[in-house]
Amino acid sequence: MSISDLLYLIPIMLVAGTSVVVMLVTAFFPYHALVNRLTLLGLVLAMASLGRIDVTEAVQITPLIIIDSFAYFFTGLLLAAGIVITLLSEGYFRQNRDEPFLAGEYYILLTVAILGGLVLVSSNHFASFFIGLELLGVSLYVLVAYLGHAHSGRQNSLEAGIKYLILSGVASALLLFGIALIYAQFGTLEFTELGVAWSRVEVLNDPFVAIGLALILAGISFKLSLVPFHMWTPDVYEGSPAPSTAFVATVSKGAIFALLLRFFVTTGVFEHAVVFYALSGVAILSMLGGNLLALLQSNIKRVLAYSSIAHIGYLMVAFLAGHSNGVSSAEVAESVSFYLVAYFISTLGALGVVIVRSQMQAERDLDQVEDYRGLFWTNPLLATVMTAMLLSLAGIPLTVGFVGKFYVFMVGVQGFQWLLLAALMLGSAIGLYYYLRIIVVIFARPDGPPLAGEEVTIEVSLRDSLVLAGLGIMLLWLGVFPQSLIEIIRSAGLG
Repeated sequence: MSISDLLYLIPIMLVAGTSVVVMLVTAFFPYHALVNRLTLLGLVLAMASLGRIDVTEAVQITPLIIIDSFAYFFTGLLLAAGIVITLLSEGYFRQNRDEPFLAGEYYILLTVAILGGLVLVSSNHFASFFIGLELLGVSLYVLVAYLGHAHSGRQNSLEAGIKYLILSGVASALLLFGIALIYAQFGTLEFTELGVAWSRVEVLNDPFVAIGLALILAGISFKLSLVPFHMWTPDVYEGSPAPSTAFVATVSKGAIFALLLRFFVTTGVFEHAVVFYALSGVAILSMLGGNLLALLQSNIKRVLAYSSIAHIGYLMVAFLAGHSNGVSSAEVAESVSFYLVAYFISTLGALGVVIVRSQMQAERDLDQVEDYRGLFWTNPLLATVMTAMLLSLAGIPLTVGFVGKFYVFMVGVQGFQWLLLAALMLGSAIGLYYYLRIIVVIFARPDGPPLAGEEVTIEVSLRDSLVLAGLGIMLLWLGVFPQSLIEIIRSAGLG
C-alpha cells in the first residue's frame, strides 16, 4: 500500500480516529455535549473529505478494499445518516440519562458501527466483508440494549439486545461457514475472481457451491430482516433506544444492501436461475408479509419495523430485474441508490419525530400510536413532519418515496418481472392503510381536555426543529425535483 492509496482511505480513517478521540475524551472529560460535538465534528470532516478525492477510476487498496464512485456514494449516504442521528441524539440522551458520562459510550459505539458500514460498502473481498459486518454487528448489540440498565421501565431493551446477539451470532456463523465452503471450492475470497470462477459452475451441480451460497444468502437475509429471517426485527426496533432504532433501520441495512449489490453484480451469481427464483420468493414474502404484519401493530416502532421489511422487498424488485438482459447493472444501481436515499430520508424523519417526542419521557420511548393522538394540536411541526414521512413511505406523489418507488417499478417493468411487480403493488396498497391510520390519529382531537383548560404545547429545541425541517424539505424537494439527485447518482458513475 502506497501513501497515495492512504488518501483514498481518509473518510474511513477519520471515522476510526473520531472513535478513538471520543473514547479518550470521555475518559477524562465526561460531558455529554462535548462528546456529542466531537462526534459530529469527526463525521462532518469525513463527509467533507469525500469532495477532495477523485474517484473517477476505481482504486484497489489491497485485495480487500476497493475505492470507487459506488463506495464513495454510499459512504456519503451513511455519513449523512450518522450526522442526523448524532444531532438528534444529543437532546434524547441529555434527558434520558442519570449518568451523563455514560453517554460517551454511545458515541464510541456509534462511530465504530459507522466505521463497519464504511468498510462494508468498500469491500471487494469476503474477509473485509466479514470484518465490516462484525464491526457493525458487535456495536449494534450494545446500542440496542444501551438503556436497559438505566431504567426499570426499559427491560425490554435488554431483552431486545440479547435476542439480537443470539440470532445475529447464529446468522454470522452460517455466513462464515458458507464463505468457508466457497473458499474450499474456489480457493479465493475475492469477488472479482469468484465471478470468473462462478461463470464456469452450475450452482445445483456442485454441493459445495450450492450449500455455501445458500448459507451466505441466509446470513445476509437475516441482516436485512427479509422474510423468513425477520423474526428479530420488531422486538429489536421496539426495545432499542429511538436513536439506535434509527441507526439499525438506515445505516445498518443500507450498508449491507450496498454490499449485497456489489457482490451480486461483481460475481454475476444472480444470473443462475436457482438463485434468482430463491431471492424472488424471499422478496415476495417480504413485501406481502411485512405489510400484512404491520396491520396488527399499535406501536410505531413495530409498524416501521415491518414496513422496513417490505421496503427491502421493494428494493429486491429492482435488484432482481438485473437478471433480465434488458436491464443493465448501471440501471439497477441507479434505481437502488435513489430508493435507498428516499428510504433513508423518510425513515430518519419518522423516527426523528419519535426521538424528539421521547425526550420528555425517561422511562420509555413515546412510540405507541396513541401517544401521538392530537399531536397536530400540540406541535404542528412534528405532526407535519411525521405525516410527510409516512406519506413518503406509502409512496404518495410529490414525495421522494413516490419517485423512488416509481423508479423501482419502471426497472421491474423493463426487466419483465410481472410477479414481483404484482406483489409490489399489492403490498403498497396494504401499506397505505396502516400509514393513514397513524396520520388520522395525529390529526384527531385529544380524548380529554388538559388540566389547565388549554392546549399543552410540546416544546422542541431549535436544533431538533432544524434537523426535522431539513429532512422534510429534502423529502419534498426531491419529490418535486428529483433530477438533482439523479444527476448526482449518474455523475458518481452509478447510473
